[in-house]
Amino acid sequence: MQRDAQRQVYGYMAPKLYRTCKRYLKKEEDIEEVMADSFYTIFTKIEQLKEIGAFEAWARKITVNHCLHQLKRNVNFNLYLEDSPLRIQPESVTETPLEEEDLLKLLEHIPEGCSTIFNLFVIEGYGHKEIAVMLNISEGTSKSQLNAAKTKLIDLVNQFYYQKAR
Repeated sequence: MQRDAQRQVYGYMAPKLYRTCKRYLKKEEDIEEVMADSFYTIFTKIEQLKEIGAFEAWARKITVNHCLHQLKRNVNFNLYLEDSPLRIQPESVTETPLEEEDLLKLLEHIPEGCSTIFNLFVIEGYGHKEIAVMLNISEGTSKSQLNAAKTKLIDLVNQFYYQKAR
């Protein structure tokens, strides 16, 4: 692939793939590493793409896989989830409509195992069997982590977005 074409692909895809990385990874240096690895894979394996119309989905799948590889180095998805107090401050205490961006921001404040499985199941559309294989965990662990993620998100939404003004 020519350098000009690579620059155009990078310019178009980088913001989208960055947002994907941000859903999974918290540290900026991890995001930068995954972005570099993802684009390397995209550019060196472009001939494996069978249909040009599927490019964005293919690139996102590569990026998600690199994110998961990064997470598997640091996160034990089999650990029992304990209730730890959350230390985030609401931006306001009045009732505020919840936007998609707000929900994604709240995902940053729940345990990585929960948020990863929530992302894979709810946003990426993988099933529990697929998630179990990807993360080398049981289907039951995937289901319990998803349930814990939903419970924590509901608590956060109720606490910070639907409380009455004081």
